[in-house]
Amino acid sequence: MRSRMLYVLPNLFTITSIAFGIYSIIVATGARDGSDMMRAAVAIIFGIFCDMVDGRVARLTKTQSDFGVQLDSLADLVTFGVAPSILLYTWGLSDLGIVGMGAAILFTVCGALRLARFNVMANRHKGVMKFFTGLPIPAAAGFAASLVLMIASFGDNATLQPLNVLALVVVLSYLMISNIRYRTFKDLKPGPVTAAFGLFVLFIAGYTAMKVNVPVMLFGLGSAYVALGLVEEVIFYRRRRLAERAEEEEEEEEYV
Repeated sequence: MRSRMLYVLPNLFTITSIAFGIYSIIVATGARDGSDMMRAAVAIIFGIFCDMVDGRVARLTKTQSDFGVQLDSLADLVTFGVAPSILLYTWGLSDLGIVGMGAAILFTVCGALRLARFNVMANRHKGVMKFFTGLPIPAAAGFAASLVLMIASFGDNATLQPLNVLALVVVLSYLMISNIRYRTFKDLKPGPVTAAFGLFVLFIAGYTAMKVNVPVMLFGLGSAYVALGLVEEVIFYRRRRLAERAEEEEEEEEYV
């Protein structure tokens, strides 16, 4: 009986993430002012927290299962694919008509493609994954939600031009299905360098939250992660492409 309850525990966090996604959708579709937008965005942020916890709980309790993996993907599509699309459409794309609607659909479709590719690669790759291929869908959703939250925190008169929101959605959609690699940070090992880096990030985040506000801090963290992948792609592009070519040649030799 106890072991069954342990299997249920991580799935409860996943189901809670779905609940936050549905709540965000309901609030965003009926939003009347900035406070409603903030509530819809906060729900997505809480969904990200649940998504971060469920996998760690499963690993700590040794209750990983194929059911949990599939449920997590479905939850991600709802909370980080559909909910942010509706939030962004209501917040800044609705004035663009069918173009804005297409951009919202594009975000969800690219998120679904990103999840499908990740599941295939996760099944093939055994062990700890050091990098994601493409921007993870929770990171894309978190960036979008934190932007809405930050702008809304400055008052109802603070907005972005619809074309700027459109450009943002297109860029995030592309990053999710791109081959740009983003760190998972799962390969970090305890040590002085890791501890110093963690303390530095916590200090910057805490200072920003106290001196400005929490939404700006969240947006800063999201922006830093998105930028990290882009910067590393530029710096290590040639090295990574040579490594990928070597791997492809090894696979071809195995089939010969």
